[in-house]
Amino acid sequence: MKGFSFAGIHAGIKKNGRKDLGLILCENPATAAAVFTRNKVRAAPVILGQQMIQKGACQAVLVNSGNANCFTGEQGIKDARRSIRIVADTFGVPRDLVMVSSTGVIGAPLPMEKFETGIPQLKQHIDTGTPADFATAILTTDLTTKIVEMTADIDTDQGRQTIAMMGMAKGSGMIRPDMATMLAYVLTDACISASDLKQALTSACDKTFNRITVDGDTSTNDTLLCLAGGTGNAHITDDASRDVFQNLLETVCLDLATRIVRDGEGATKLVQITIKGAATKQDAFKAAEAIAHSSLVKTAIYGEDPNWGRITAAAGRSGAAVDPEQMDLYFDSVPLVTNGRWLGKQAEQNAAQIMKAKEIRITLDLNLGMHTDRFLFCDFSENYVKINADYRS
Repeated sequence: MKGFSFAGIHAGIKKNGRKDLGLILCENPATAAAVFTRNKVRAAPVILGQQMIQKGACQAVLVNSGNANCFTGEQGIKDARRSIRIVADTFGVPRDLVMVSSTGVIGAPLPMEKFETGIPQLKQHIDTGTPADFATAILTTDLTTKIVEMTADIDTDQGRQTIAMMGMAKGSGMIRPDMATMLAYVLTDACISASDLKQALTSACDKTFNRITVDGDTSTNDTLLCLAGGTGNAHITDDASRDVFQNLLETVCLDLATRIVRDGEGATKLVQITIKGAATKQDAFKAAEAIAHSSLVKTAIYGEDPNWGRITAAAGRSGAAVDPEQMDLYFDSVPLVTNGRWLGKQAEQNAAQIMKAKEIRITLDLNLGMHTDRFLFCDFSENYVKINADYRS
């Protein structure tokens, strides 16, 4: 991505020898916007990031994995600020343009000696590092890196111009984004105002990262950051260019969000639940969210059991307006329930065949209105329990 450099190294924060410290460096101060966790237990980097982002600019992003720097009190704040100072001094950027993020175990102090030696090593790799180096350094229990690159064109007085955009994310467990995801960084060469970028990012987040879940837990460290370097020819200044930028940003964010759910801890299946025919927009969200978060639904998905009672029951307790006599339920295009009535064993067998796929689409039509919403989620397997039982070992 033009205007951005990357590095990722093993600094010794993790014991397994994997990369654990990454950096994004902007050629010039970039326009910046961010969305953070709504969890009231917030990590030190989130507290500082919420203050720093008010300027609407950022030039360097330091991310460590293996330690969340959360529930670490005033010392955690001091350590985060110290990390910022080291980055600023090492790379020659203003301290108030440095963002830090952390992910990993909650409650342990940062091993600052690893940052003292690791950040200078990042500088040694910044000219040769790749986005993959950074994307690898921010992982915890993830099985795969998550990198997306896309472009879109806008028409200007100077002719057609291209917007380039790249997204990188980490997330596998502790995923119930109540803002964004565990950690996600979106970079673009477009030139856009801070207010327009903030509005676009907030809207994109709500439609994508706020519509996924792995296990129903909102992280203490969730950060979604977007940096617009302005090194390209595309200037986002009118409604038409804003629409193109918005669509591109939402597409990148949805791709990243989908990869996170697909890589969910112990997951074997990716599921989309769509609610149709809700009486209100809020009802569509409530019903979709309740079904996506239901442990009983998720275990039935893993067992490839079309247990429609669990799905309709989750909708019934969601707080949304529902009428059991009006519900229609489909697995892909295969109907299982119509007007609140089970269609029989053959329909269930057909649905069970659908559930053998790695990706499943379920639609619940409430037939009470015109509103629709959807969530992406994954199943629960034995491996989810094993991964989290051993997480701190």
